[in-house]
Amino acid sequence: MSSDGVVIACQGVTKRFSEGDLYADVLRGIDFELKQGEQVAIVGSSGSGKSTLLHLLGGLDLPTSGSVTVAGENLATLGERERGRLRNRTLGFVYQFHHLLPEFSAVENVAMPLLIRGESVANANRAAAEILGQVGLDHRLRHKPGELSGGERQRAAIARALVTRPAAILADEPTGNLDRKVAAQVTKLMAELNQERRTSLLVVTHDLQLAEEMDRVVTLVDGVLQPA
Repeated sequence: MSSDGVVIACQGVTKRFSEGDLYADVLRGIDFELKQGEQVAIVGSSGSGKSTLLHLLGGLDLPTSGSVTVAGENLATLGERERGRLRNRTLGFVYQFHHLLPEFSAVENVAMPLLIRGESVANANRAAAEILGQVGLDHRLRHKPGELSGGERQRAAIARALVTRPAAILADEPTGNLDRKVAAQVTKLMAELNQERRTSLLVVTHDLQLAEEMDRVVTLVDGVLQPA
């Protein structure tokens, strides 16, 4: 995190996709800041570039022009390996589909980001079990994803995003694959963990009920971000 409490920021960010003579300008000069402990929702119509923006802010892709900084580091100045280390240290990701590895148990899936960081298996598993307990899955540690319900799999994915104690979680339609009741439970869980850990939360969503739970909502319209 930078000295002014800004976890993620971008200035003048554009993104153009091209193929041959054809091109599409998806993002057109985005300025944005996410501060420590802040909860922000990005909303907009399908195809408006919400996921593209989230990928740029998370360092999963680079902009066509403009700058993105994460924890005060300009992503354009870092190599792919350095960006990977920064993501692992600073950010957690949650997606509409959990992306848990089917052959591993819940505790093994959640421990993986710590193993990638170089933690011992014992320490990684201990931290994973602790955070799984916090999301109400202490009785499911040894279960594989196929043995978990949809809501349990998404809670495990949230635990995996949180296990490294990141400064921010970036969530792309985290309730989009859940029924209303389970979606409400997952929304409540993310809000509680945000409050407990001061983890910033940036959520791309079509779910207006989820968006309304955030501190701030911004809308992506024609490649430009504006207050909702």
